[in-house]
Amino acid sequence: MNMTYSGSGVDIFKENKAIKALSNHLTFKRKGIGAPLIGIGHYAGLIDLGEFALAITTDGIGSKALIASAIKKWDTVGIDCIAMNVNDLLAIGAEPLAFVDYLAMSHPNEKITEQIGIGLQSGAEISNISVVGGELATLPEIINGFDLAGTCVGLVSKERIITGEKVEIGDSILGFQSSGIHSNGLTLARKVIENSAYSYEDPFPPNPQKNIGEELLTPTRIYIEVLDLIKNFDVHGLAHITGSGLLKLNRLPKGFRFDSPLAPNDIFKFLQKEGEISDLEMYRTFNMGMGFLVILSEKEAKKASRITDSKIVGEVVEKGITVKDIVIK
Repeated sequence: MNMTYSGSGVDIFKENKAIKALSNHLTFKRKGIGAPLIGIGHYAGLIDLGEFALAITTDGIGSKALIASAIKKWDTVGIDCIAMNVNDLLAIGAEPLAFVDYLAMSHPNEKITEQIGIGLQSGAEISNISVVGGELATLPEIINGFDLAGTCVGLVSKERIITGEKVEIGDSILGFQSSGIHSNGLTLARKVIENSAYSYEDPFPPNPQKNIGEELLTPTRIYIEVLDLIKNFDVHGLAHITGSGLLKLNRLPKGFRFDSPLAPNDIFKFLQKEGEISDLEMYRTFNMGMGFLVILSEKEAKKASRITDSKIVGEVVEKGITVKDIVIK
């Protein structure tokens, strides 16, 4: 079968070209207080507020919404929506503060909105943020089902912004375990299930206490503990591994070699086997068990790994991205 992300309908390279075509026109920059501090293309935008910077990011849950509707379980997708945004703020060193959601539906449905609210509340509690508003749009001619996205703002001292400029060859990479597939690569995952002998309602073979749909809906981990790491260690770089997998590291300078990567979660092994997906495609699509990476000096990384649930998974090299003998880039 040899399934691929592009073959399932999502071509990350074409996406990047489309983003560039759009962002090439976004050249105007406000002057004075509120001016941008970095260009478009990092995990979050930064706005100058004097001593501090306001960080802002936006993201959604993608086609995870289709799985939620397929098994009629919507009480965790709110966590995913907040997680995808909060983790991006953490990836530049900002502390998340507040969130607004955008929920588009074909028709209003109180059962669905109530369950989405439960997830948003849980995500807010984990992240220590307030949900301060949002928008519900009824769009029967555009939306089939629902789509959930949101925007999160955070605050960071300008002296503590982390964009990767301090990353050096020889630095160590700390990997934090993901909770599963998170909210990326679901288009490929859905195609794998649709083309297999399984359905979302079937027991998940590695853990029959769950069905496959429930496993795919496992909420995205929120890495809020990274804030303590930033406060107590000299962090050189941060990465939230989402869509395009380890290619996300292209946002940082230098190269990355993973000699001891975290073990992929069972869901990745299952999808790879059923879809006959190559190792390269897996690492270019999914987080493969490493949902968040922190880059520090070797000495600092050893200390940090002892007080967190992270593990040293590799080191910074001059160029390229490799996982053992797999060349990602």
